[in-house]
Amino acid sequence: MVARSVPQTLRRGLTFWRRSIQARVVVSTVLLSAIVVSAVGWFLLRQVERGLVDHRLDSILGEVGRENGQARDLLGAIPGTDTDATEQSSLLVSDLERNGQSRGFTVVMVGAGQRGQPLVSRGPEASTKEAVLSVPTTLVRHFDQLPAGQPSTHLAWTYTTIRTADGAGGSPGLPGIVVGAQIVIPADGLPRTVYYLFPLDDVQQSLALVTRSLLTAGVLLLLLIAALTWLLTRQIVTPIRMARRVAERLAAGQLQERLRVRGEDDLARLATSFNQMATSLQRQIRQLEELSRVQQRFVSDVSHELRTPLTTVRLAGSVLHEARADFDAHTARSAELLQTELDRFETLLIDLLEISRFDAGAAALDLDDVNLTDVVRRVVDSTEPLAEARATRLVVRAPDAPCLAQADVRRVERIVRNLVTNAIDHAESREIVVTVAADDDAAAVAVRDHGVGLAVGESAMVFNRFWRADPARTRTSGGTGLGLAIALEDTHLHGGWLQAWGKPHQGAQFRLTLPRRANQPLRHSPLPLVPEDTAEVVA
Repeated sequence: MVARSVPQTLRRGLTFWRRSIQARVVVSTVLLSAIVVSAVGWFLLRQVERGLVDHRLDSILGEVGRENGQARDLLGAIPGTDTDATEQSSLLVSDLERNGQSRGFTVVMVGAGQRGQPLVSRGPEASTKEAVLSVPTTLVRHFDQLPAGQPSTHLAWTYTTIRTADGAGGSPGLPGIVVGAQIVIPADGLPRTVYYLFPLDDVQQSLALVTRSLLTAGVLLLLLIAALTWLLTRQIVTPIRMARRVAERLAAGQLQERLRVRGEDDLARLATSFNQMATSLQRQIRQLEELSRVQQRFVSDVSHELRTPLTTVRLAGSVLHEARADFDAHTARSAELLQTELDRFETLLIDLLEISRFDAGAAALDLDDVNLTDVVRRVVDSTEPLAEARATRLVVRAPDAPCLAQADVRRVERIVRNLVTNAIDHAESREIVVTVAADDDAAAVAVRDHGVGLAVGESAMVFNRFWRADPARTRTSGGTGLGLAIALEDTHLHGGWLQAWGKPHQGAQFRLTLPRRANQPLRHSPLPLVPEDTAEVVA
């Protein structure tokens, strides 16, 4: 459960990141500010550290100079005949160690004759072993390389790590500064090297305090920047979100929705322009709706009004058609053509009336359990004479089990008939295959021909009213140009799909897919849209 909730939380976070401009702006601003604050803080910290160390170094050098002066005064006050060199060295170390305990430094003394030797603890000549090991060898070599008998009057210093009693095993000690100086013992006239070890713990404490202060100030500054950025972006994003909601309502048909205009800034002018655009669109859409209603009413009225004269003309045409045997050949042929065109004209009026019902939203379904296999066989049987006249063979491929769907049998049969007669018109005397299939959710019928096919983009235009791929092609079936448009409306009325595929000189395939149960959404089709006998690869 936990492992499953982590990816879900991650997906929600990524979705929120992609959709929220405000979150991206705030996070980006905080990250850039954090980089700048870190760089500035690091620079200031280095400057403060350098200043503290320099100040401490100046203080240490001054203190070492005073200690050396006091040590020389102490040795000069001791009579040379009263004490030997060892006693004078011990007295000097004791005095320096006593001063070091009160002033915070450690003393290491190296006696004469130890040039190039490692520093070790030698009784009064040195303090503890850890202090001896804390003196860098580079500083020791500096004093070892001085000429014998010529003590240096200058101080030499370097940074070091002062080891402690518990740090002899390898753990780091305290950072510090070691200062070396030479003092001549009057008893033997030889110089002794004295190393003063000053820990920098006070500098470390001051630096830690400054670091904590900079971190606290940086965090507070970043929080302030985040809050200000959030407030500023909110002032910009909120009107944009309101505009998005209003645009979605406009797209849903709520044309009266408008943005609230506040102030006179750029966002207010944008809202005003948006409202003007919405008003213009509303006016134009209403004009188009009114024009569409007038057009639909005109088509409906004309279709109804034409039925009466058509009935009269059909009666007269029927009389002439029945009496054509008494006419000469040309007159008889004219009577037959008149009857054929009257049939086509009547079919056109029926289609126009059907289209007007769809446009007016008056079409309704008479649902029943329909076996698509039976519907296909009835259509194929009724169109067989037309196919034979075009030297075209119709093949039905259907399973033995019934392919049932809740549908209006009259409308489904009309859809299939339109698809089959359209295939006959364009099959060019080649075989037409009608396939039926069904699964648990959907039932489908596919009509495949191997005729002229469809060019690129024509599969979306083929369902337009009165559209023809080749205007010069003759309608063998006597169609009106509204058959596929009516078939598409019938399909949508069932909540199904009517799709077309085609390629030049490879034929075309029309697929009808209906849900097995009414008002059930379609998610797939039992039959592929692209025929399996083509070279096209579909992912």
